[in-house]
Amino acid sequence: MPYFTQKDGVQLFYKDWGTKSGPVVVMSHGWPLNSDNWENQMFFLANQGCRVVAHDRRGHGRSDQPWDGNNMDTWADDLYQLIEHLDLKDIMLVGHSTGGGEITRLCARHGTSRVKKLVLVSALTPLMIKTPDTPHGVPLEAHQALREAIVKDRSATFYEVPKGPFFGYNRPGVTASQGLIDSWWAQGMQASFKSTYDTIKSWETDFREEMKELDIPVLVIHGEDDQIVPFKVGQHAIEFLKKGTFKAYPGGAHALPNTEADGINKDLWGFLNA
Repeated sequence: MPYFTQKDGVQLFYKDWGTKSGPVVVMSHGWPLNSDNWENQMFFLANQGCRVVAHDRRGHGRSDQPWDGNNMDTWADDLYQLIEHLDLKDIMLVGHSTGGGEITRLCARHGTSRVKKLVLVSALTPLMIKTPDTPHGVPLEAHQALREAIVKDRSATFYEVPKGPFFGYNRPGVTASQGLIDSWWAQGMQASFKSTYDTIKSWETDFREEMKELDIPVLVIHGEDDQIVPFKVGQHAIEFLKKGTFKAYPGGAHALPNTEADGINKDLWGFLNA
């Protein structure tokens, strides 16, 4: 299994699938998951002739679990170091949820010379939290309650989230997949306690100004019934983008790469070739 050692000594696990000479797609996962959560999209794109790379963020999955560095700047630098190490160019960057923030920050800190397109899926950009000028956001009290729940019983919390709001299984008439619930729990429990706790603070990050500076095409995809990052957060993102396209999934939950896998696969392939 491939690992890459960062400048600070942290080892990151990554997957490098498909045709090395094909179009390059780099994917960044959400909290508290890892690159396994992209397996459907990676398999699809690799079979279309793409080179698809996805890493386990520091503190997550099979990567090292350092005490510090669980923040957007460090994550963005980590991923960019991997991109440089593999000498990837003309990349389509794809981020889900927290991963959407990571790839947006990567472009802000390192530019877009290696990146040609950006896809934000159920992302926390431009600003997830509720403020006087973002009344559609999530109250800080909800994030604090999640931190307290993790401290009290992380394992139980990591069942409650996928059984409920993450996949939308708490909605009437929705059939739950125990396999997806178990996979989410297993990935979450593989992450470090510290990283899963610290990451919640990163959800307060304001990306509005850096999104204004993006000079590449950006596709924003959001579910209309997203109970983690409200739909209006994603909808608001388009207002800050020079070359933005927005797609809504009616009734879509936060976990679009899982619950709407075929649709997301087609969206990614279509945007890559647009």
